[in-house]
Amino acid sequence: MCRLKNLNWFAGIGSAVAFEEIIKIIKQSIDKGSKIFIGSDSFMTRKQVKFATAICLHGGNQRGRYFFTKEFTPDKPYKVLVSRITEEVTRSVEIAEFLMNEHDIDPDLIELHVDVSPFNANNGTSKFSDMLRGYVAGAGFECRVKPNAWASQTVADKHSK
Repeated sequence: MCRLKNLNWFAGIGSAVAFEEIIKIIKQSIDKGSKIFIGSDSFMTRKQVKFATAICLHGGNQRGRYFFTKEFTPDKPYKVLVSRITEEVTRSVEIAEFLMNEHDIDPDLIELHVDVSPFNANNGTSKFSDMLRGYVAGAGFECRVKPNAWASQTVADKHSK
């Protein structure tokens, strides 16, 4: 069961959209040559974390578009960076697995974008890079990290702030 499908979803322009409608649009976009890019990001405040997940459609012979959801949760389980980053990736994997398992979408058409730096970058998140890339690959999806993780680093980030 995909817990994220039950959240409020929005088109990139901000209008509410039913998750079932997103599925229809995804399938139509795939038929026209699009690929699916999924990314999540988070932002911590004093007492809560705001998680945002984006499903982006790009490629083929049509314009790109995206959908997003956001959720506020208590900060306590996510005060440690690795917990928060792992939750971001878990949310993306959950949506990707739902699309693959419940809607027969080819996993080769799904790419997950993880908001971490490469291992050799020596940034705060780079020490988690190999672990999270392995998590995504183990789930059966292609993975991109910074600077190529635009679905998380740009699109989801815009809605997590």
